[in-house]
Amino acid sequence: MIEPSQRHAARVFAITTLLMNLVIMFAFTRFYGPFLAWEHDAETARNFSAHEQLLHYYIAAAVMYGLGAMVALTALYVVFRPVGRGWAFFAASARLIYAVMWFLCLLDLFGALNMMKSGALEPERLQVLAGLQLTSGWDAYYIGLTFYAIGSVIFAYLFLKSRYIPRALAVFGIVCALFEGVCGFGYLVDRKFGAIVSPNWYEMPPLLFEVILCLWILIRGLRLPKSAKSIAAAV
Repeated sequence: MIEPSQRHAARVFAITTLLMNLVIMFAFTRFYGPFLAWEHDAETARNFSAHEQLLHYYIAAAVMYGLGAMVALTALYVVFRPVGRGWAFFAASARLIYAVMWFLCLLDLFGALNMMKSGALEPERLQVLAGLQLTSGWDAYYIGLTFYAIGSVIFAYLFLKSRYIPRALAVFGIVCALFEGVCGFGYLVDRKFGAIVSPNWYEMPPLLFEVILCLWILIRGLRLPKSAKSIAAAV
């Protein structure tokens, strides 16, 4: 039996996830990505400093994304608390670590911008130091991404166990989350891993799964198979 609070939480998760991904994708492609120079952190810092106002727009959108991520993980915990309280709590905690690392990444971005404005050293040295600050932020992000993947694997497993969604979709979610986790951890071990699998692709399969999942929840809702309904009715 699916409780009304679970259905409500599932809809909150779906709407929040779609909105926060839409916001961050727009902000990244418009205010962040054009100034990003992969593997050239000092150049990236210089570009960010030259377009500081646009970076503040991105930061504002990124804060909204981080808040949305916290709402989404809370909603998923409510959905799966009756299924497996311990696993749901662990998965939500892993996603919470991701949110914390996300905000730390934003703080490092602020630090790099402030460093470039300080004028305490020669511009070339400031660019190098600001680039190192950005590198620290990206490392924090990929640490968080690894935890996000762990949480996603567990949540997808709980979808599979509960059978609230089709099994094929839940298995697809597990595979996508494992791919994200391996890529995120591989990038932490050696940044040259980005030459094997581009960092642009790490989040794409999980994002595709989340979009399909959210649309399924909004259109079809959480559903139990007929066999599970019969067992619940008999009990």
